Amino acid sequence: MSATIWTLICRVDDIPVLGSRRVARTQGLDVAVFRNDQDEVFALLDRCPHKGGPLSQGIVFGTHVACPLHNWSIGLCDGQAAAPDEGCTPKFSVKVENGEVFLDAHQLATQATDLVRPIAGPASKRPHAPPLRGSLPPEGAEPAWGGPAPALRSGSIS
Repeated sequence: MSATIWTLICRVDDIPVLGSRRVARTQGLDVAVFRNDQDEVFALLDRCPHKGGPLSQGIVFGTHVACPLHNWSIGLCDGQAAAPDEGCTPKFSVKVENGEVFLDAHQLATQATDLVRPIAGPASKRPHAPPLRGSLPPEGAEPAWGGPAPALRSGSIS
């Protein structure tokens, strides 16, 4: 078995306490490197297992990060979502030595390189999807479902 090759990422002080930094990779999504209030450092794929939110923008508390999209709690030690939620994001090996943060070079190059961030928007490319219930087309425009736009009465909300 070959020895682990470590890649220098930054100094611990470069990561804000209770915050993170992103590490770009040549292939695949970024890796988020987190620091908690005990100066422990963790690394996860920058993708929540729920809807793909950027964990690097979440709030660190203890050994967890709260996803900024839907507040899922993800374990920094293992990437596992806290119950009752289910799912896991890949974790990366971290080494801290003399105040410097290192990640496993092999994992950076190969781990989870096939995962992508979900794209927001409709699942299909319908050119004229009906508007959400309660929304109105621009003034003077025909609604997507046909017929004239509903008239609003002054002083009433429906």
